[in-house]
Amino acid sequence: MSVALYMDVHVPSAITDGLRLRGVDVLTAQEDGTRRWPDPQLLDRATALGRLLFTEDDDLLREAKQRLQSGQPFAGVVYIHQQKLVIGACINDLELIALASEPAEWLNRVGYLPMK
Repeated sequence: MSVALYMDVHVPSAITDGLRLRGVDVLTAQEDGTRRWPDPQLLDRATALGRLLFTEDDDLLREAKQRLQSGQPFAGVVYIHQQKLVIGACINDLELIALASEPAEWLNRVGYLPMK
């Protein structure tokens, strides 16, 4: 089973579109009607759907780290700093994550892009 992704509202649509062209299962916050939800609720929603949350939002990264420290479960977060975002490289890294890992590998985990 591949990893399904949940895109935070800040993720450029070019990344979502590129992943979909490669057959990756992607749902955006906009499509899900959660565009204006606070970070804790957004992470809860991704978790309820069993989707790995991708973000470039520092506040969402902090929320994931707080959950790690408190032991509150979540489906996983992959973060990239806005200044390190290169669309093509990001698509490649997320495709690799989606197709070469399992959802259970991301439970209660924070990953960082770009992968090296």
